[in-house]
Amino acid sequence: MNAPTLPGVPAPAGNPPPSAAEARAVLERVAASIEGVLQGQHGAVRMLLAAFTAGGHVLIEDVPGTGKTTLAKALAQSIGAPFARIQFTPDLLPSDILGVSVFNPRDQSFEFRAGPVFTGILLADEINRASPRTQSALLEVMGEGQVTVEGRTQKLDPLFFVIATQNPVEFRGTYPLPEAQMDRFAMRLSLGYVPAEMEIAMLGAQEHGHPLDRVQPVAAHAEVLGARAAAREVRMAGELKAYVVALVQATRAAPRVALGCGPRASIALTQVARALALLDGEAYVAPEHVREAAQAVLAHRIVLAPQARYAGASGATVVADALAAVRVPA
Repeated sequence: MNAPTLPGVPAPAGNPPPSAAEARAVLERVAASIEGVLQGQHGAVRMLLAAFTAGGHVLIEDVPGTGKTTLAKALAQSIGAPFARIQFTPDLLPSDILGVSVFNPRDQSFEFRAGPVFTGILLADEINRASPRTQSALLEVMGEGQVTVEGRTQKLDPLFFVIATQNPVEFRGTYPLPEAQMDRFAMRLSLGYVPAEMEIAMLGAQEHGHPLDRVQPVAAHAEVLGARAAAREVRMAGELKAYVVALVQATRAAPRVALGCGPRASIALTQVARALALLDGEAYVAPEHVREAAQAVLAHRIVLAPQARYAGASGATVVADALAAVRVPA
């Protein structure tokens, strides 16, 4: 019996990263393309691109109809990336995500049929409706960028980016994401409702078709990977790194917290702050970039003590307290 074959993804060429100005221009084109589809969501698009440029993954928690799927598709089409969507349901199996080996009687061997994770942009829709076993199938994929099937490991596309969604209102038939799974997301976002004038403009824009139908790629695969490389080159002073660690440690020491943010949160906050600085055309990270990213990066990783939850506290209030208490470096 032959071992199953897996679809390979070629490694990117080792080109030097582009300049900060070139990378920023690429990201600005992508942002403009997405905002042409999803109007009134400049802040959400900025944060999504920051996570994407930092190489993290995003959890969007919002009510239905706010544009979560549209946002994911607009990003994929704007950069010409392969796109796949998984509708998470209670009967979804890990093999439905990763892929499965199928016996081919013609040559008496097993062939691997790749799952939807072998893509560029993956939309994991209503992720909390699948069982914990299926949710955990994404852990290695999100954390390591690889899939292991029958003892063989295969790297995914370096561009691989997960946008997961969940409805914060409907909890019937759902399985809350465990702490380990939440920690795999670089940030959690919420789109919310747009102002009335934007909603009116949305109605007009869709009279003759969806704006997604008109989206064309504005950045190449190599340009996007280059922007990621450029973000890693953005400088961050030692005082700011200490500030990041102090903020994270403050979440652990808060009296109403059962479990604070771990070291992965410090890494994510540093990377996202660098990406935000790149989006602003800056060569150095400023304290404002760390503070801008703190809520989206840290709040979802915090587990509150039961009495704090009953009192109406949240991860966001813990992060807000940390931002107010920790001294900002000059």
